[in-house]
Amino acid sequence: MTKQTDKENLDNLDDLVKEYQPQLKSFIRRRVSNKEDAEDILQDVFYQLIKAADNAANPIEQVAAWLYRVARNTIINKARKRTEEEFPVSGYDDEGNILKDFSEILFNGDSPTPETEYLRSLVWQELESALAELPAEQKEIFELTEIEGLPVKEISEATGISVNTLLSRKHYAAKFLRKRLEGLYKDIIFY
Repeated sequence: MTKQTDKENLDNLDDLVKEYQPQLKSFIRRRVSNKEDAEDILQDVFYQLIKAADNAANPIEQVAAWLYRVARNTIINKARKRTEEEFPVSGYDDEGNILKDFSEILFNGDSPTPETEYLRSLVWQELESALAELPAEQKEIFELTEIEGLPVKEISEATGISVNTLLSRKHYAAKFLRKRLEGLYKDIIFY
């Protein structure tokens, strides 16, 4: 499509949705394991298109490239939010706090202070050190699922290792990390 054609197509959003929906849906589904999440992301992309079409000050020059960029960014943002939400839930101490508080330190990007930057670097150092102590199989599955956000099913297909085995390895890794990082948590919280 030419730039002129793209701008004209923004006037007819229904045609754009019909034209790009199948390809975008496939693009998103290859990167997101949950079907409902994929549908939400697709809906978000077209919502963003509608909002952008109303903004005459910043017209979209290449609709296809714009749609795929928005889809990719939405997938990344959703994975980050999911990691932020899931990471604290997977671990707990007697008060249910360890990984929730660590998650806030590691992922809360709202106007970081020098203190939070220092704590963040300290926690990442300790996490990397603790990960180095894990058996290679446990370390790998934990990093792939919790840090990189890859679905266990996708890892299973790529490696040929059963989902149950991978989940078991991840469980033992999380259990070890919880216990290993508990001292750091207490040092930070009760200092």
